[in-house]
Amino acid sequence: MVVLALQNGAATAAPEHTPGALAAPLSTSARAAALKSAQDHAGSAARALGLGSKEKLVVRDVIKDRDGMVHTRYERTYAGLPVLGGDLVTHVAKNGDLKGVNKATSARISVPTTAAAVSPTNAKKSALKAASGTKATASTSRKVVWAAGAKPVLAYESVVKGVQKDGTPSELHVITDATTGKQLYSYQAIDTDTGTGNSRYSGTVSLTTTASSTGGWDLNDGARGGHKTYDLNGGTSGTGTLFHDADDTWGDGTNANRQTAAADAAYGAAVTWDFYKSAFNRNGIAGDGKAAYSRVHYGNAYVNAFWDDSCFCMTYGDGSGNNDPLTSLDVAGHEMSHGLTAATAKLNYRGESGGLNEATSDIFGTSVEFFANNASDPGDYLIGEKIDINGNGTPLRYMDKPSKDGGSADYWSKSVGRLDVHYSSGVANHFFYLLSEGSGAKTINGVSYNSPTIDGSTVTGIGRAKADQIWYKALTTYFTSTTNYAGARTGTLQAAADLYGSGSAEYNAVAAAWKAVNVK
Repeated sequence: MVVLALQNGAATAAPEHTPGALAAPLSTSARAAALKSAQDHAGSAARALGLGSKEKLVVRDVIKDRDGMVHTRYERTYAGLPVLGGDLVTHVAKNGDLKGVNKATSARISVPTTAAAVSPTNAKKSALKAASGTKATASTSRKVVWAAGAKPVLAYESVVKGVQKDGTPSELHVITDATTGKQLYSYQAIDTDTGTGNSRYSGTVSLTTTASSTGGWDLNDGARGGHKTYDLNGGTSGTGTLFHDADDTWGDGTNANRQTAAADAAYGAAVTWDFYKSAFNRNGIAGDGKAAYSRVHYGNAYVNAFWDDSCFCMTYGDGSGNNDPLTSLDVAGHEMSHGLTAATAKLNYRGESGGLNEATSDIFGTSVEFFANNASDPGDYLIGEKIDINGNGTPLRYMDKPSKDGGSADYWSKSVGRLDVHYSSGVANHFFYLLSEGSGAKTINGVSYNSPTIDGSTVTGIGRAKADQIWYKALTTYFTSTTNYAGARTGTLQAAADLYGSGSAEYNAVAAAWKAVNVK
């Protein structure tokens, strides 16, 4: 689960050309057929990659480019056990030639034995200890091979579910060495961040609704996979009640009307769906045409919002004093984009990969806001500027100079991976801003920016549309669960080469922007 913790004029136009490296649109049935075909041939793919006899590949995603290149994302098993950190992506040309592979680990997957010295009960005890401060409601353990470290080891993955101190649901994953009992890794899987709809933040908007068989309308977007918006009414579990209305006019723009937050959430979900469809030919967050769903009015005065991959849903609190629901457009885009990362690179939510996970949501949440071209919430490079999460009118995060929030990193250093992921994300956010807009002082949609570089260099931006394409392609075809900032540089340079050519202005801008944030 992921928590928010939260150019002038119309939406950015598409790049001047549409190279063959762009993803081709796949219908739901075509994608299902591609997944089945890839799984049918997984054995031969494993042999071609030289994997061991105990290893098997399990297909998770397939992306086909317009030039016929196929990118297949796999998870691995070893002797029937899931391999965590063993994911990889193959790149196969139209003629069937293997052009490359990106692996989360280069280590040979092998363990001396699959018999554990540590019992699963002790592994769960260790996990419960790691979850101190969380009100635990359930815990499970399964045996795995942990391959995200220096050397693959037999381990347990224990999952402790419960509630964190601030009311956020908890799903803590703890990896324990099955031989020594030592804790190897842990991460929080709850990604937090904090008709006609009369919304709080986006003005009057059009919403696609569904006529109810009993009369009236339900907040069910049949045009976008059936995205539903529910009222938790202060609850913290379940789906609550589907919003229903007699006249198909939702909310009145104030917090007094419970439908107002629902209008914002439903609008944000619709715009995010449309952004991914328009920009990347992606049919839904997971690429399968299926909708997520939204829940509003979570808890009491809950100052956050979160994505939970286990329910494939977004959840929004009502803010301090229940006065500022966290349902603004960029927050909705941020949370849904955690679903994109979960369906593709699955970046570990810790260290540098966790920072890249958070930055991906900030990047695409920002691009969703620009795409909407909504006069009530013009596009900007500020995160959460509408929701007053700090109580003083300031944004949650700044992309042009992340350190303005008091905690985020402007530049990479060896200590970045030790920061909270909402702060280590600053390096990638800064990179994206520089790549899009360039360095120095400028005003965009009435907001003043002055983005610095670590070495005083001048970076010339290539425009947000091209920057989006490069980040999306890198995320979906080159990043893996363990990608760090050095790997992100490599992946985005490869994506720029694919899309615009090695040595192109776009490729050189990617290199310059990474250098400007000290990733070399």
